[in-house]
Amino acid sequence: MDPRTRLPVVGMVGGGQLARMTHQAAVALGQSLRVLAVSPDDPAAMVSPNVVLGAPDDAAALGEFLETCDVVTFDHEGVPTEPLASLAGSAVGGAVPLRPAPAALVHAQDKLVMRERLSALGAPCPPFRAVSSMAEVAAFGAEHGWPVVLKARRGGYDGRGIWMLDDPIHAAPIVAETLAADTPLLVEQRVVMRRELAALVARSPFGQGAAWPVVQSVQDNGICVEVIAPAPGLPPARAEAAQRLALHLAAELDVVGLLAVELFEVDGPGPDGTGLLVNELAMRPHNSGHWTIEGSRTSQFEQHLRAVLDYPLGDTTATAPVTVMANVLGGDPVPEMGMDERLHHLFARFPDAKAHLYGKGERPGRKIGHVTVLGADLTDTRRRASLAAEWMSRAVWRDGWEVH
Repeated sequence: MDPRTRLPVVGMVGGGQLARMTHQAAVALGQSLRVLAVSPDDPAAMVSPNVVLGAPDDAAALGEFLETCDVVTFDHEGVPTEPLASLAGSAVGGAVPLRPAPAALVHAQDKLVMRERLSALGAPCPPFRAVSSMAEVAAFGAEHGWPVVLKARRGGYDGRGIWMLDDPIHAAPIVAETLAADTPLLVEQRVVMRRELAALVARSPFGQGAAWPVVQSVQDNGICVEVIAPAPGLPPARAEAAQRLALHLAAELDVVGLLAVELFEVDGPGPDGTGLLVNELAMRPHNSGHWTIEGSRTSQFEQHLRAVLDYPLGDTTATAPVTVMANVLGGDPVPEMGMDERLHHLFARFPDAKAHLYGKGERPGRKIGHVTVLGADLTDTRRRASLAAEWMSRAVWRDGWEVH
């Protein structure tokens, strides 16, 4: 408990942009989020005065960090399960709740563990198999059809650790290289999908749940570039099925905090009649939920704090008919025009656009921020968000607009 405010101290392991935006939500709740960051130049460390430097895989640093917090959560999954489980069972860890707990978090860390548990729960998943040789990959492809998707069990994100394999000839060198690097692997059937969706929910220790509208996420080379809320043209029954599935998984996995369920929407009913397949899980604030900062009565970041503190959860009603979030990616080449000047021009053209910059250095393809636009018309709102994000990335208006 902070003696100055008499409020509990929330610690977040990881100092990235998710911790940075969670800190912004914490301020309104009377808190300064306590952050375990690797570097003082991490996005959250640049804005929070309450920073502890340490690596997330350092058990000693984690243990010392826990001693200074009343509850601890995470802004990424890259915390080894073993030290977390040991801490959770120790005198310190037993007194300081880890939310989500290691037993839940492992399902967002290890894709094979996730697939096996979800299948046991009856959740709709594509066929999958753990593999340790090219022969096993080839056998899976022969059984389920090519192409297939090869995945690293741990550590992949934004297209990393995922390989699309067209046939055995294409697959052989990729499988050999990944196995030579001692990368544990699984293979999945490549899903023929209509689009990607995300169902974001929150759950408290008390068991209260809350769900936001299901969104559509648009990917480019494995990186999310746009999120549309709500997902356009999604039948109400399918949207409700996605929300029910996410809330069910949160309860069954005993998730406390946020759970993002990334989904494939497929043609036809799918294995459970919903037309949905689970792709990935994340147990933290998620890129698919950034739109909620302006587009929902309660943002994902405030909701995550409410959940881990066991406060009653907030209203998830949308604040506009359409919200579009577009990621700002580092340009190639990086523009000569500085970010300050780009912001000036953005606000001159779109005064209603909301820009969120993460304090990260620009390099090609890197997520350095996002722009959110609210509106009533889907086509116009998407157009404005896309133009705004591209301008912030490249300092070019693709429609030729001039401020002067």
